[in-house]
Amino acid sequence: MKKIFVLSFISVGYFLNAQSLSNSPYAAYGIGDVKYDNTIETSSMGGISTAYISDFSSNFNFGNPANNGNFELTSIRLEATNENNYFKTDYNSTKSTKHSTYLSNISIAFPVSPKIKMGFLYQPYSSKSYEILHSETMGDGTVYGNKFTGSGTLNTAQVALSYKINPKFSVGAKANYYFGNLYDLNEFTTSTADLINGYETKNSIKNFNFTLGTSYQSINTSTDKKLTIGATATFGNTSKMTTEYTNSTYYYTDVDIKSTPTIIENKKTNSNNLLPLQASVGVGYGSENEWFVSGQVDYKKGESISYFGNTFDYKDSYRVSAGGWYLPNYNNFRSYFSRVVYRYGAFYEKGNIELYGNSINKYGVSAGVMLPFKNSGIARMSGLEIGVEVGKRGTLKNNLINQNFVNVKVGFNFADRWFRKQLYN
Repeated sequence: MKKIFVLSFISVGYFLNAQSLSNSPYAAYGIGDVKYDNTIETSSMGGISTAYISDFSSNFNFGNPANNGNFELTSIRLEATNENNYFKTDYNSTKSTKHSTYLSNISIAFPVSPKIKMGFLYQPYSSKSYEILHSETMGDGTVYGNKFTGSGTLNTAQVALSYKINPKFSVGAKANYYFGNLYDLNEFTTSTADLINGYETKNSIKNFNFTLGTSYQSINTSTDKKLTIGATATFGNTSKMTTEYTNSTYYYTDVDIKSTPTIIENKKTNSNNLLPLQASVGVGYGSENEWFVSGQVDYKKGESISYFGNTFDYKDSYRVSAGGWYLPNYNNFRSYFSRVVYRYGAFYEKGNIELYGNSINKYGVSAGVMLPFKNSGIARMSGLEIGVEVGKRGTLKNNLINQNFVNVKVGFNFADRWFRKQLYN
């Protein structure tokens, strides 16, 4: 059977079966819709983390593991994200809305010594969950049909270690383990054919890489003003992604049961460029326990990934972000809202996906609050974290899809000296 595959069907056909699709139609490409956003704390500030050293003793930074010199408590974080996406395309002026809620972060961190801090984290990194139908009637009455489906989740588990060399310099390292299976299936048939032609790609991923970070912070003790500079690099894939591609014909005897499959082509490849070189630099300035502002630039090198038997190329991409926080008066126990930490930020991301000459870019603004528990003070800043992110992704050019999104994030940070009590008793 003649192989017919047109990538534009993913954009056009998305709206024909919108209730079955994942939150973004662009999840159909590569490793799916990337969910990784570190924590509510940093995402509420536009994503800054490279030059962000928290003034408070309860916040562990996984983005740059060197930035944990002030961390002194045991911290447990539980966070969830609610995504609300609104899609539009010029193809038949169609609109669609999608929602989802998922657990986005579990972490625990604690000080090993005054100079050494450690943290463990789990997050979903990317996901595929889409089903797209597209049909077209030819001049002779023959109906051509394509069905695209995808499933699977790629998760990440991380362990981070920080070391404070002296009051100004710190270094850190983080090991990142990615694991999961991602599936894509493109099925094609016609009204005159007895069989379905299916092109299936399975990516089995068990991959390590490493992040190194460093930071410098200078504090003027007479004014409490501080300057922070940070940098990170992620590199060193030590495992391989196995991609199995199968081209076959078959028909269904039941909804999910294939009958008389005939393998036309089957091949397996290994690659280690799934998560390539990444680097980040940032600069921040603020006043101790009052306010902080930072700017950051992230770079990600392009890579290639097998997709329906072909090679799909990610482009080099970068992200520019700025943000910070403000605390009115942490000593004012008569006014609760004077002890609330207010966060703000904005970002622009040149996307690594390019379709028909159009980069799938993303930009947005964010805000958030840290609502301290009743008895929380500056030494033990535990409480409820709330963050909101509003933005846009994609384009209407070439019948592609414009995606507007509103993401709401809620979580808890429980911090105390739990484990150290036993040590000193």
